[in-house]
Amino acid sequence: MTDDVAMSGARSGALSRRSFLFGSALGVGALGLAGCSSDVMSLAEAQKIYPAMPNEKFPIPAPDISKVNPKYYRRTVAYESNEAPGTIIVDPSNYYVYRIEGEGKATRYGANVGRAGFLWSGDAYVGRKGEWAVWTPPKEMIKRQPEAGKWANGMPGGLDNPLGARTLYLYQNGQYTLYTIYASSDPESIGSGITSGCVGLLSQDMIDLYDKTPVKTKVVVLPA
Repeated sequence: MTDDVAMSGARSGALSRRSFLFGSALGVGALGLAGCSSDVMSLAEAQKIYPAMPNEKFPIPAPDISKVNPKYYRRTVAYESNEAPGTIIVDPSNYYVYRIEGEGKATRYGANVGRAGFLWSGDAYVGRKGEWAVWTPPKEMIKRQPEAGKWANGMPGGLDNPLGARTLYLYQNGQYTLYTIYASSDPESIGSGITSGCVGLLSQDMIDLYDKTPVKTKVVVLPA
């Protein structure tokens, strides 16, 4: 997504995260791996790694993980890569994000990605990070969705904010690309191409990745 992206959310209202998400499909422009595991995690096992997070600034409920295809549950997988440990690799064709752990292993997360016409590929890096970040809709989005104009000066962080609990801002050559890896509260979005180019992980997965990812971390987005 661009900041225009409106990501996913399960809450209602004229400015719900879901309405922003689908509004983003009309957004402006776009920038330009695969580990597998034959084991399938059970729903009971998955519920243990996707708990409610009551101690967050804005308490995060447990997602209905039954709405996520089990192949997208977070897990450690075999993954050969020449990239340094810590590197993030986005595989939009398969709706995965990998964090390289070294020794032929990676942590794999299920993701939502850019829809057709909004996919991009290339190398970037994490230029900055944000917890419960302010979201500001771009002018192009306000033009399409006048109700978003309410947040022209910024929407405060919170459960209904499109950026969610954590955000990694992607940069190239010292410039913000307008693309992010962000936290989604919508389990049904995982495994879908619905954004304007950003990449969304379930909040619990995004917090896990965020905590392990310093500024300057390399991000590789593979061609779709």
